[in-house]
Amino acid sequence: MAYTTIDDPSAHFQTVLYTGNGGTNNIVNDGNSDLQPDWVWIKNRSTSGKDHGLFDSSRGTTKQLNSNNFNPENTVSTSLTAFNSDGFTLGADGGPNANSDSHVAWQWKANGGSRTTFTESGNNPGGGYQANTTAGFSIVDFTGTGGAGTVSHGLGAVPAWIIVKRRSSGNQNWIVYHHKNTSAPETERLYLDNTNATDDVTWWNDTAPTSSVFSLGATSVTNNDGSTHIAYCFAEKQGYSKFGSYTGNGNADGPFIYTGFKPAWIMFKNTSTGDDQWTIVDNKRDIDNPTTHSLFPSGNNAEDDGTGNGYINVDFVSNGFKIRQITHMINASSENYIYMAFAEHPFVSSKGVPVTAR
Repeated sequence: MAYTTIDDPSAHFQTVLYTGNGGTNNIVNDGNSDLQPDWVWIKNRSTSGKDHGLFDSSRGTTKQLNSNNFNPENTVSTSLTAFNSDGFTLGADGGPNANSDSHVAWQWKANGGSRTTFTESGNNPGGGYQANTTAGFSIVDFTGTGGAGTVSHGLGAVPAWIIVKRRSSGNQNWIVYHHKNTSAPETERLYLDNTNATDDVTWWNDTAPTSSVFSLGATSVTNNDGSTHIAYCFAEKQGYSKFGSYTGNGNADGPFIYTGFKPAWIMFKNTSTGDDQWTIVDNKRDIDNPTTHSLFPSGNNAEDDGTGNGYINVDFVSNGFKIRQITHMINASSENYIYMAFAEHPFVSSKGVPVTAR
């Protein structure tokens, strides 16, 4: 059996950097493969006070959510206006396209906006999913029932990472499931939009996801009766994605985490305490080691270059990443961290060819 089925991760995930122009702005990817994105996550790097903008092809263009707050979905006609064959188009909105500001966009491929629908049955919500089973990613939209039920995700594999957001009828947090959060992650939750540590809840109905569905409790947070919700679901794929955990050692010679690929993008969260933000690093904002430039999903901060509150210093290597700094955000002694990572290149290709370090 081949080490990986994904020799070119850029066919499924890409990061692109661009400068806003305050008008029509066609953003073109520069990866090895063309990528028509279905989930686009944009952040202004230059200016503080600018929200993260999250768009997807299931909800459609101009429909924006912000990871740094719990506001419902809003429609901005001049925000993201098209998902293109190798990138996307922005309008004049000053959030994702502020004139002369530097921005980053992280993009994932699902199924080109083509959904498979499912109907409400008892307490099980109805809705639809578009799934990329090769890369282990699906976008699921559903209408809540208010009762404990299950939702189809279309992955054909067990999700390791799920994010759910109520889109309509009031303010609710972004809820995160991560399979390495605790020894019983189905009983826990994290908020993407704030810094809280993990906590015990019944929002996943205390039931682990399966290869066909994930479970929701009778709660207004993730399953409000009559409200629309969106979920982003990920299953691990060898050589392409890894959703794991590690324990910090409080040492500048920090832990090495094996992923099985050279990372392109990593998000971290300290789950032991409620003082530390989610943190994102990538291989486009830092093309060489160390990786120091970080952005924070739960905040509208500008980019931190490693000299401010970010304190990030990580090496991306051929088969994982190495922590190079003592910081509560990614390496406090004996504290638990989860991470979500996507590949630039698998450690070994399907033909047995190894990748080199940066």
